[in-house]
Amino acid sequence: MKLFRLDGKIVIVTGGGGYFGKPISTALAEAGASVIIASRSKKNYKSFAAELSSKGLKAEGMLLDLASEKSIESFVKRVYKKYGAIDILVNNAVTRDGMKDLEQLTKEDIEKTELVNTTGLMLVTKQVVGIMKKQGAGNIINISSIQGAVGPNFPVYGNTGMSSPINYTYEKWGMIGFTKWLANYYGKFNIRANCISPGGYGPGINEKPGKDEFIENYKRLTPLGRFAEDDDIKGPIIFLASEASSYITGHNLMVDGGWTNW
Repeated sequence: MKLFRLDGKIVIVTGGGGYFGKPISTALAEAGASVIIASRSKKNYKSFAAELSSKGLKAEGMLLDLASEKSIESFVKRVYKKYGAIDILVNNAVTRDGMKDLEQLTKEDIEKTELVNTTGLMLVTKQVVGIMKKQGAGNIINISSIQGAVGPNFPVYGNTGMSSPINYTYEKWGMIGFTKWLANYYGKFNIRANCISPGGYGPGINEKPGKDEFIENYKRLTPLGRFAEDDDIKGPIIFLASEASSYITGHNLMVDGGWTNW
């Protein structure tokens, strides 16, 4: 079981106080890591870091605006100065600002979403990977989506008015390619890069039968018949962050209840 421990590791989780970020940050801290919860929302990173700390876990919230190169550079320098290392980077943050269907998109919409989800992703990774090279080791985990592995199943939304924006599919597919590029290029520096592609996630949503056409359609079309709960992301993130996966790089791990099996 020692293979799965992260004692002494310094971990950054972008969007660490958000929807998926909370269970990811919690799992890493529970495994013994010192977790830096990075977010542009002071409320998110302050309150959640305090919550984890109150449980005896090692967590600190820090400001990071992925839309600002200055903020990215300042953030990474601050973490490295304080902790003296950055062992693991979890690229989890995502903005949905500007996400629309193709015919509704404007140039401004595209630039707004890519500023964080593409440009910000690359710039924060660039800053961190330079430190990892000096250390002679590092681990990067990108959080993509089932929408980065298969095309959207639009009929699943039924008559709810919901949809899957084209930006999201475009950027999540790109994230998987980005992961493989990192793995192949930086492997010689003992730096690993892997990806997790979660499926539908909604704590408590499995206990709401018949409340929403989309929920029922999604559960019916998923082999395990349910949405992901908080604990479902914990095992995969610990596995890829730890020495338990020391010979795995460039992999995209589907955590989707079998959605992409069809």
